[in-house]
Amino acid sequence: MTELRPLDSGFMELEDSDRHISLGIGAVAIIAGAPPGRTEFGDMIARSAERNPRLRQKVRRAPLDLATPVWEDDPDFDVAHHIRWTALPTPGDDPALCELVAAELEERLDRDHPLWQCVVVEHLAGDRWALFVKAHHSLVDGVSGISVFRSFCDPVTEDPGRAGSDTQGRRAGVRWLDMVRGVTRLPVVAPRSVIAVTRGLAPVVSAVVSPAAESSLNGPIGRQRRYAVARAALSDVHDIGTAFGVTVNDVVLASVAGAYRDLLAGREERTAPDKLRILVPISMRSDKAKYLMDNRVTAVLPFLPIDVADPVERLNAIRERMTRHKSGGTAQAENSVLALAGLLPFAPLAWSLRLLARFPQRTVGALVTNVPGPRDRLTIRGRTVSEILPAVPIAMRVRTAIAVLSYADQLTFGITGDYDTAPDIAVLAEGIERDIRRLRERAGLRRPSRPGVSEP
Repeated sequence: MTELRPLDSGFMELEDSDRHISLGIGAVAIIAGAPPGRTEFGDMIARSAERNPRLRQKVRRAPLDLATPVWEDDPDFDVAHHIRWTALPTPGDDPALCELVAAELEERLDRDHPLWQCVVVEHLAGDRWALFVKAHHSLVDGVSGISVFRSFCDPVTEDPGRAGSDTQGRRAGVRWLDMVRGVTRLPVVAPRSVIAVTRGLAPVVSAVVSPAAESSLNGPIGRQRRYAVARAALSDVHDIGTAFGVTVNDVVLASVAGAYRDLLAGREERTAPDKLRILVPISMRSDKAKYLMDNRVTAVLPFLPIDVADPVERLNAIRERMTRHKSGGTAQAENSVLALAGLLPFAPLAWSLRLLARFPQRTVGALVTNVPGPRDRLTIRGRTVSEILPAVPIAMRVRTAIAVLSYADQLTFGITGDYDTAPDIAVLAEGIERDIRRLRERAGLRRPSRPGVSEP
Protein backbone atom coordinates (compact mmCIF):
# COMPACT_ATOMS: atom_id res chain seq x y z
CA MET A 1 0.00 0.00 0.00
CA THR A 2 1.10 3.57 -0.76
CA GLU A 3 -0.29 6.76 0.74
CA LEU A 4 -1.75 9.38 -1.57
CA ARG A 5 0.27 12.58 -1.77
CA PRO A 6 -1.47 15.70 -0.37
CA LEU A 7 -2.30 17.13 -3.81
CA ASP A 8 -3.58 13.74 -5.01
CA SER A 9 -5.99 13.42 -2.09
CA GLY A 10 -6.91 17.09 -2.52
CA PHE A 11 -8.47 16.30 -5.89
CA MET A 12 -10.64 13.69 -4.19
CA GLU A 13 -11.82 16.29 -1.68
CA LEU A 14 -12.48 18.80 -4.46
CA GLU A 15 -14.64 16.35 -6.40
CA ASP A 16 -16.56 15.39 -3.25
CA SER A 17 -17.33 19.04 -2.57
CA ASP A 18 -19.34 19.61 -5.77
CA ARG A 19 -21.78 17.13 -7.29
CA HIS A 20 -21.54 18.96 -10.63
CA ILE A 21 -17.91 18.16 -11.35
CA SER A 22 -15.89 15.16 -12.47
CA LEU A 23 -12.11 15.36 -12.16
CA GLY A 24 -11.14 12.93 -14.86
CA ILE A 25 -8.45 14.15 -17.27
CA GLY A 26 -7.89 12.53 -20.62
CA ALA A 27 -6.16 12.18 -23.96
CA VAL A 28 -8.01 11.36 -27.17
CA ALA A 29 -5.84 9.60 -29.74
CA ILE A 30 -7.00 9.72 -33.38
CA ILE A 31 -5.78 6.57 -35.10
CA ALA A 32 -5.69 5.53 -38.75
CA GLY A 33 -7.52 2.46 -40.02
CA ALA A 34 -9.87 0.16 -38.14
CA PRO A 35 -9.55 -0.63 -34.42
CA PRO A 36 -8.23 -3.99 -33.22
CA GLY A 37 -10.71 -6.70 -32.36
CA ARG A 38 -12.16 -6.62 -28.88
CA THR A 39 -10.20 -9.60 -27.64
CA GLU A 40 -6.94 -8.30 -29.10
CA PHE A 41 -7.49 -4.84 -27.63
CA GLY A 42 -8.45 -6.24 -24.21
CA ASP A 43 -5.31 -8.36 -24.13
CA MET A 44 -3.19 -5.31 -25.02
CA ILE A 45 -4.64 -3.22 -22.18
CA ALA A 46 -4.36 -6.13 -19.76
CA ARG A 47 -0.64 -6.53 -20.52
CA SER A 48 -0.06 -2.83 -19.88
CA ALA A 49 -1.97 -3.01 -16.58
CA GLU A 50 0.10 -6.03 -15.58
CA ARG A 51 3.29 -4.00 -16.04
CA ASN A 52 1.98 -0.99 -14.09
CA PRO A 53 0.78 -1.86 -10.57
CA ARG A 54 -0.99 1.47 -10.03
CA LEU A 55 -3.45 0.64 -12.80
CA ARG A 56 -4.58 -2.32 -10.68
CA GLN A 57 -4.99 -0.33 -7.47
CA LYS A 58 -7.95 1.54 -6.03
CA VAL A 59 -8.23 4.11 -3.25
CA ARG A 60 -9.09 3.05 0.28
CA ARG A 61 -10.15 5.81 2.66
CA ALA A 62 -10.26 5.64 6.45
CA PRO A 63 -13.49 6.34 8.38
CA LEU A 64 -13.95 10.10 8.90
CA ASP A 65 -10.69 10.58 6.96
CA LEU A 66 -8.74 10.12 10.18
CA ALA A 67 -5.84 8.61 8.22
CA THR A 68 -4.33 9.34 4.83
CA PRO A 69 -6.02 7.49 1.92
CA VAL A 70 -3.92 4.71 0.42
CA TRP A 71 -3.59 2.94 -2.89
CA GLU A 72 -4.22 -0.76 -2.42
CA ASP A 73 -4.45 -3.68 -4.83
CA ASP A 74 -7.94 -4.35 -6.12
CA PRO A 75 -8.53 -8.05 -5.32
CA ASP A 76 -11.27 -8.19 -7.94
CA PHE A 77 -9.39 -6.35 -10.68
CA ASP A 78 -10.85 -7.08 -14.11
CA VAL A 79 -9.62 -5.12 -17.11
CA ALA A 80 -13.09 -5.40 -18.65
CA HIS A 81 -14.33 -2.87 -16.07
CA HIS A 82 -12.05 -0.29 -17.73
CA ILE A 83 -12.83 -0.77 -21.42
CA ARG A 84 -15.92 0.52 -23.20
CA TRP A 85 -16.79 0.54 -26.89
CA THR A 86 -18.92 3.18 -28.60
CA ALA A 87 -19.42 4.63 -32.08
CA LEU A 88 -20.11 8.02 -33.59
CA PRO A 89 -23.27 8.62 -35.61
CA THR A 90 -22.90 9.35 -39.30
CA PRO A 91 -21.01 11.30 -40.61
CA GLY A 92 -18.59 10.70 -37.71
CA ASP A 93 -16.99 14.14 -38.03
CA ASP A 94 -15.00 16.29 -35.58
CA PRO A 95 -18.08 18.03 -34.07
CA ALA A 96 -19.55 14.63 -33.21
CA LEU A 97 -16.26 13.56 -31.62
CA CYS A 98 -16.16 16.79 -29.57
CA GLU A 99 -19.68 16.11 -28.31
CA LEU A 100 -18.61 12.63 -27.23
CA VAL A 101 -15.52 13.99 -25.42
CA ALA A 102 -17.70 16.52 -23.60
CA ALA A 103 -20.07 13.77 -22.49
CA GLU A 104 -17.16 11.64 -21.25
CA LEU A 105 -15.81 14.56 -19.20
CA GLU A 106 -19.15 14.74 -17.40
CA GLU A 107 -19.01 11.16 -16.12
CA ARG A 108 -17.27 10.36 -12.83
CA LEU A 109 -14.97 7.38 -12.58
CA ASP A 110 -16.13 4.53 -10.36
CA ARG A 111 -14.22 4.59 -7.06
CA ASP A 112 -15.01 0.94 -6.43
CA HIS A 113 -12.39 0.18 -9.09
CA PRO A 114 -9.03 1.63 -10.16
CA LEU A 115 -9.62 5.17 -11.39
CA TRP A 116 -9.07 4.95 -15.15
CA GLN A 117 -10.95 3.98 -18.28
CA CYS A 118 -10.37 3.39 -22.01
CA VAL A 119 -13.15 4.26 -24.47
CA VAL A 120 -12.79 2.93 -28.02
CA VAL A 121 -14.65 5.17 -30.49
CA GLU A 122 -15.50 3.65 -33.86
CA HIS A 123 -16.88 5.11 -37.12
CA LEU A 124 -14.76 8.27 -37.35
CA ALA A 125 -14.82 9.81 -40.80
CA GLY A 126 -11.80 9.24 -43.01
CA ASP A 127 -11.24 5.61 -42.05
CA ARG A 128 -10.20 6.40 -38.47
CA TRP A 129 -11.01 5.45 -34.90
CA ALA A 130 -10.25 7.07 -31.55
CA LEU A 131 -9.07 5.94 -28.14
CA PHE A 132 -10.08 8.11 -25.19
CA VAL A 133 -7.91 7.32 -22.15
CA LYS A 134 -9.28 8.95 -18.98
CA ALA A 135 -7.87 8.86 -15.44
CA HIS A 136 -8.79 10.64 -12.22
CA HIS A 137 -6.71 13.69 -11.37
CA SER A 138 -5.77 12.05 -8.06
CA LEU A 139 -4.02 9.36 -10.11
CA VAL A 140 -2.19 11.47 -12.71
CA ASP A 141 -1.25 14.98 -13.74
CA GLY A 142 -0.72 16.00 -17.37
CA VAL A 143 2.78 14.54 -17.72
CA SER A 144 2.09 11.24 -15.95
CA GLY A 145 -1.25 10.98 -17.78
CA ILE A 146 0.56 11.00 -21.11
CA SER A 147 2.87 8.31 -19.73
CA VAL A 148 -0.19 6.15 -19.06
CA PHE A 149 -1.36 6.65 -22.63
CA ARG A 150 2.11 5.79 -23.98
CA SER A 151 2.04 2.53 -22.02
CA PHE A 152 -0.90 1.45 -24.22
CA CYS A 153 1.07 2.18 -27.40
CA ASP A 154 3.65 0.08 -29.19
CA PRO A 155 7.16 0.43 -27.65
CA VAL A 156 9.42 3.07 -29.19
CA THR A 157 12.78 3.07 -27.40
CA GLU A 158 11.70 1.81 -23.98
CA ASP A 159 8.69 0.32 -22.31
CA PRO A 160 7.02 3.16 -20.33
CA GLY A 161 4.81 0.76 -18.42
CA ARG A 162 7.78 -1.28 -17.20
CA ALA A 163 9.67 1.85 -16.20
CA GLY A 164 6.62 2.90 -14.20
CA SER A 165 6.38 -0.51 -12.55
CA ASP A 166 10.02 -0.62 -11.51
CA THR A 167 10.02 2.89 -10.12
CA GLN A 168 6.63 2.60 -8.43
CA GLY A 169 7.75 -0.47 -6.53
CA ARG A 170 10.57 1.47 -4.87
CA ARG A 171 8.46 4.50 -4.08
CA ALA A 172 7.31 3.63 -0.55
CA GLY A 173 10.87 3.05 0.68
CA VAL A 174 12.09 6.26 -0.93
CA ARG A 175 9.23 8.19 0.69
CA TRP A 176 10.15 7.01 4.18
CA LEU A 177 13.82 7.76 3.56
CA ASP A 178 12.97 11.28 2.38
CA MET A 179 10.82 11.86 5.47
CA VAL A 180 13.63 10.76 7.80
CA ARG A 181 16.10 13.01 6.03
CA GLY A 182 13.63 15.88 6.16
CA VAL A 183 13.08 15.55 9.89
CA THR A 184 16.81 15.39 10.69
CA ARG A 185 17.46 18.52 8.61
CA LEU A 186 14.45 20.42 9.93
CA PRO A 187 16.29 22.56 12.54
CA VAL A 188 18.68 23.76 9.84
CA VAL A 189 16.34 24.33 6.88
CA ALA A 190 13.13 25.37 8.65
CA PRO A 191 13.99 29.03 9.36
CA ARG A 192 15.40 29.50 5.86
CA SER A 193 12.36 27.76 4.30
CA VAL A 194 9.86 29.84 6.28
CA ILE A 195 11.43 33.05 5.00
CA ALA A 196 11.50 31.79 1.39
CA VAL A 197 7.92 30.49 1.53
CA THR A 198 6.62 33.69 3.11
CA ARG A 199 8.30 35.84 0.48
CA GLY A 200 7.24 33.62 -2.39
CA LEU A 201 3.63 33.26 -1.28
CA ALA A 202 3.11 36.99 -0.89
CA PRO A 203 1.85 37.35 -4.51
CA VAL A 204 -0.44 34.34 -4.04
CA VAL A 205 -1.95 35.71 -0.83
CA SER A 206 -2.39 39.07 -2.55
CA ALA A 207 -4.18 37.36 -5.44
CA VAL A 208 -6.55 35.51 -3.11
CA VAL A 209 -7.48 38.52 -0.98
CA SER A 210 -7.74 40.78 -4.06
CA PRO A 211 -10.07 38.98 -6.46
CA ALA A 212 -10.04 39.82 -10.15
CA ALA A 213 -12.72 42.07 -11.60
CA GLU A 214 -16.16 40.51 -11.98
CA SER A 215 -16.40 38.37 -15.11
CA SER A 216 -18.77 35.94 -16.78
CA LEU A 217 -15.83 33.50 -16.86
CA ASN A 218 -16.13 32.89 -13.11
CA GLY A 219 -19.26 31.60 -11.38
CA PRO A 220 -21.37 28.51 -10.62
CA ILE A 221 -21.11 25.68 -13.14
CA GLY A 222 -23.52 22.93 -14.08
CA ARG A 223 -22.93 19.27 -14.84
CA GLN A 224 -22.87 19.34 -18.67
CA ARG A 225 -19.79 20.24 -20.72
CA ARG A 226 -18.75 21.53 -24.12
CA TYR A 227 -15.49 20.73 -25.87
CA ALA A 228 -13.64 22.39 -28.77
CA VAL A 229 -10.22 22.03 -30.40
CA ALA A 230 -7.66 24.45 -31.86
CA ARG A 231 -4.52 23.38 -33.71
CA ALA A 232 -1.17 24.91 -34.67
CA ALA A 233 2.08 23.68 -36.16
CA LEU A 234 4.59 23.28 -33.32
CA SER A 235 7.45 24.25 -35.63
CA ASP A 236 5.69 27.54 -36.42
CA VAL A 237 5.28 28.29 -32.71
CA HIS A 238 8.99 27.54 -32.20
CA ASP A 239 9.87 29.90 -35.05
CA ILE A 240 7.67 32.65 -33.58
CA GLY A 241 9.40 32.22 -30.24
CA THR A 242 12.82 32.46 -31.87
CA ALA A 243 11.85 35.56 -33.86
CA PHE A 244 10.63 37.45 -30.79
CA GLY A 245 12.98 35.98 -28.19
CA VAL A 246 10.26 34.25 -26.16
CA THR A 247 9.36 30.69 -25.14
CA VAL A 248 6.81 28.36 -26.67
CA ASN A 249 4.72 28.77 -23.52
CA ASP A 250 4.80 32.56 -23.97
CA VAL A 251 3.43 32.18 -27.51
CA VAL A 252 0.74 29.80 -26.22
CA LEU A 253 -0.39 32.19 -23.47
CA ALA A 254 -0.33 35.19 -25.81
CA SER A 255 -2.61 33.42 -28.28
CA VAL A 256 -4.90 32.36 -25.45
CA ALA A 257 -5.01 35.97 -24.22
CA GLY A 258 -6.04 37.13 -27.68
CA ALA A 259 -8.76 34.48 -27.80
CA TYR A 260 -10.19 35.49 -24.40
CA ARG A 261 -10.09 39.12 -25.53
CA ASP A 262 -12.32 38.12 -28.49
CA LEU A 263 -14.60 36.07 -26.24
CA LEU A 264 -15.20 38.86 -23.71
CA ALA A 265 -15.63 41.46 -26.44
CA GLY A 266 -18.27 39.22 -28.01
CA ARG A 267 -20.02 39.14 -24.65
CA GLU A 268 -19.85 42.95 -24.51
CA GLU A 269 -17.60 42.90 -21.44
CA ARG A 270 -14.71 45.30 -20.98
CA THR A 271 -11.24 43.86 -21.53
CA ALA A 272 -9.51 45.51 -18.58
CA PRO A 273 -5.99 44.74 -17.25
CA ASP A 274 -7.42 43.25 -14.03
CA LYS A 275 -10.20 41.30 -15.72
CA LEU A 276 -8.73 37.82 -16.17
CA ARG A 277 -6.31 36.09 -13.82
CA ILE A 278 -5.51 32.54 -14.89
CA LEU A 279 -4.08 29.47 -13.17
CA VAL A 280 -1.00 28.12 -14.98
CA PRO A 281 0.23 24.76 -13.59
CA ILE A 282 4.00 24.22 -13.68
CA SER A 283 5.43 20.71 -13.64
CA MET A 284 7.87 19.91 -10.82
CA ARG A 285 8.45 16.40 -12.13
CA SER A 286 12.05 15.26 -12.54
CA ASP A 287 13.15 12.83 -15.24
CA LYS A 288 13.48 10.11 -12.59
CA ALA A 289 9.82 10.58 -11.67
CA LYS A 290 8.63 10.70 -15.27
CA TYR A 291 6.55 7.52 -15.03
CA LEU A 292 5.27 7.82 -11.46
CA MET A 293 1.50 8.08 -11.37
CA ASP A 294 0.71 11.04 -9.12
CA ASN A 295 0.64 14.86 -9.23
CA ARG A 296 3.86 16.88 -9.15
CA VAL A 297 2.82 20.38 -10.07
CA THR A 298 2.74 23.86 -8.65
CA ALA A 299 1.24 26.96 -10.28
CA VAL A 300 1.45 30.68 -10.94
CA LEU A 301 -1.46 33.14 -11.18
CA PRO A 302 -0.73 35.81 -13.81
CA PHE A 303 -3.19 38.29 -15.27
CA LEU A 304 -3.63 37.85 -19.01
CA PRO A 305 -3.04 41.12 -20.93
CA ILE A 306 -6.44 41.00 -22.63
CA ASP A 307 -6.45 44.82 -22.69
CA VAL A 308 -3.60 44.84 -25.25
CA ALA A 309 -4.87 44.81 -28.83
CA ASP A 310 -1.61 44.32 -30.75
CA PRO A 311 -0.55 40.62 -30.78
CA VAL A 312 3.20 41.36 -30.58
CA GLU A 313 2.76 43.82 -27.70
CA ARG A 314 0.59 41.23 -26.00
CA LEU A 315 3.33 38.60 -26.47
CA ASN A 316 5.93 40.92 -24.91
CA ALA A 317 3.60 41.60 -21.98
CA ILE A 318 3.20 37.85 -21.41
CA ARG A 319 6.97 37.33 -21.47
CA GLU A 320 7.53 40.04 -18.85
CA ARG A 321 4.78 38.76 -16.56
CA MET A 322 5.82 35.12 -16.71
CA THR A 323 9.47 36.04 -16.10
CA ARG A 324 8.42 38.06 -13.07
CA HIS A 325 6.28 35.24 -11.68
CA LYS A 326 8.97 32.59 -12.15
CA SER A 327 11.73 34.74 -10.63
CA GLY A 328 9.54 35.80 -7.71
CA GLY A 329 9.71 32.39 -6.04
CA THR A 330 5.95 31.83 -6.05
CA ALA A 331 6.09 28.39 -7.66
CA GLN A 332 8.88 27.23 -5.35
CA ALA A 333 7.01 28.50 -2.31
CA GLU A 334 3.81 26.71 -3.27
CA ASN A 335 5.78 23.51 -3.80
CA SER A 336 7.29 23.89 -0.32
CA VAL A 337 3.80 24.25 1.13
CA LEU A 338 2.75 21.00 -0.57
CA ALA A 339 5.83 19.25 0.83
CA LEU A 340 5.01 20.54 4.32
CA ALA A 341 1.43 19.32 3.94
CA GLY A 342 2.80 15.80 3.53
CA LEU A 343 4.02 15.92 7.14
CA LEU A 344 0.72 17.15 8.64
CA PRO A 345 -2.05 14.90 10.08
CA PHE A 346 -4.41 14.02 7.26
CA ALA A 347 -7.77 14.54 9.02
CA PRO A 348 -7.51 18.31 9.63
CA LEU A 349 -5.89 18.73 6.22
CA ALA A 350 -8.79 16.93 4.50
CA TRP A 351 -11.42 18.88 6.43
CA SER A 352 -9.68 22.16 5.57
CA LEU A 353 -9.53 21.26 1.88
CA ARG A 354 -13.21 20.33 1.92
CA LEU A 355 -14.11 23.66 3.51
CA LEU A 356 -11.96 25.66 1.09
CA ALA A 357 -13.44 23.83 -1.90
CA ARG A 358 -16.92 25.00 -0.86
CA PHE A 359 -15.77 28.61 -0.54
CA PRO A 360 -16.79 30.56 -3.70
CA GLN A 361 -13.43 31.64 -5.11
CA ARG A 362 -13.45 34.73 -7.33
CA THR A 363 -9.73 34.96 -7.97
CA VAL A 364 -9.18 32.69 -10.99
CA GLY A 365 -11.13 33.06 -14.24
CA ALA A 366 -9.54 30.32 -16.35
CA LEU A 367 -6.99 27.52 -16.35
CA VAL A 368 -4.31 27.03 -19.03
CA THR A 369 -1.99 24.03 -18.80
CA ASN A 370 0.77 23.22 -21.30
CA VAL A 371 1.95 19.59 -21.38
CA PRO A 372 4.90 18.33 -23.46
CA GLY A 373 3.82 15.22 -25.32
CA PRO A 374 5.65 12.56 -27.34
CA ARG A 375 8.05 13.90 -29.96
CA ASP A 376 7.90 10.81 -32.15
CA ARG A 377 4.90 9.37 -33.93
CA LEU A 378 3.25 6.63 -31.88
CA THR A 379 1.45 3.52 -33.05
CA ILE A 380 -1.10 1.19 -31.48
CA ARG A 381 -0.89 -2.37 -32.79
CA GLY A 382 0.88 -0.95 -35.83
CA ARG A 383 -1.77 1.70 -36.47
CA THR A 384 -0.46 5.30 -36.61
CA VAL A 385 -1.66 7.83 -34.01
CA SER A 386 -2.22 10.90 -36.21
CA GLU A 387 -2.99 13.34 -33.38
CA ILE A 388 -3.72 13.51 -29.65
CA LEU A 389 -6.36 15.82 -28.18
CA PRO A 390 -5.98 16.80 -24.50
CA ALA A 391 -9.08 17.08 -22.30
CA VAL A 392 -9.22 18.60 -18.80
CA PRO A 393 -12.06 19.15 -16.33
CA ILE A 394 -13.42 22.40 -14.91
CA ALA A 395 -14.15 23.06 -11.23
CA MET A 396 -14.27 25.73 -8.50
CA ARG A 397 -16.36 28.26 -10.48
CA VAL A 398 -13.88 28.26 -13.38
CA ARG A 399 -16.12 27.94 -16.44
CA THR A 400 -13.45 27.30 -19.08
CA ALA A 401 -10.13 25.44 -19.11
CA ILE A 402 -7.58 24.94 -21.87
CA ALA A 403 -5.11 22.05 -22.09
CA VAL A 404 -2.27 22.40 -24.59
CA LEU A 405 -0.41 19.30 -25.77
CA SER A 406 2.50 18.94 -28.16
CA TYR A 407 2.73 15.77 -30.23
CA ALA A 408 5.19 15.23 -33.10
CA ASP A 409 4.96 18.52 -35.08
CA GLN A 410 1.57 19.65 -33.82
CA LEU A 411 0.31 21.71 -30.91
CA THR A 412 -3.28 20.95 -29.92
CA PHE A 413 -5.51 23.03 -27.65
CA GLY A 414 -8.34 21.11 -25.95
CA ILE A 415 -10.93 23.59 -24.64
CA THR A 416 -13.47 22.55 -22.00
CA GLY A 417 -16.43 24.77 -21.12
CA ASP A 418 -19.51 24.71 -18.95
CA TYR A 419 -22.46 23.90 -21.21
CA ASP A 420 -24.82 26.64 -20.04
CA THR A 421 -22.44 29.52 -19.25
CA ALA A 422 -19.80 28.98 -21.97
CA PRO A 423 -21.74 28.17 -25.15
CA ASP A 424 -19.28 30.22 -27.22
CA ILE A 425 -16.01 28.33 -26.63
CA ALA A 426 -15.64 27.96 -30.41
CA VAL A 427 -14.62 31.63 -30.29
CA LEU A 428 -11.63 30.60 -28.16
CA ALA A 429 -10.58 27.95 -30.67
CA GLU A 430 -10.89 30.36 -33.60
CA GLY A 431 -9.11 33.13 -31.69
CA ILE A 432 -6.12 30.94 -30.76
CA GLU A 433 -5.57 29.84 -34.36
CA ARG A 434 -6.02 33.38 -35.69
CA ASP A 435 -3.58 34.91 -33.19
CA ILE A 436 -0.88 32.36 -34.01
CA ARG A 437 -1.34 33.13 -37.71
CA ARG A 438 -0.97 36.85 -36.98
CA LEU A 439 2.18 36.31 -34.95
CA ARG A 440 3.58 34.11 -37.70
CA GLU A 441 3.00 36.89 -40.23
CA ARG A 442 4.45 39.56 -37.94
CA ALA A 443 7.54 37.38 -37.45
CA GLY A 444 8.02 37.31 -41.21
CA LEU A 445 7.08 33.65 -41.53
CA ARG A 446 5.00 34.04 -44.65
CA ARG A 447 5.65 30.57 -46.02
CA PRO A 448 2.77 28.05 -45.81
CA SER A 449 2.18 26.54 -42.40
CA ARG A 450 3.70 23.12 -41.70
CA PRO A 451 1.84 19.95 -42.76
CA GLY A 452 -1.13 19.09 -40.55
CA VAL A 453 -2.31 22.68 -40.08
CA SER A 454 -4.47 24.11 -42.85
CA GLU A 455 -4.38 27.70 -44.01
CA PRO A 456 -7.56 29.78 -43.69
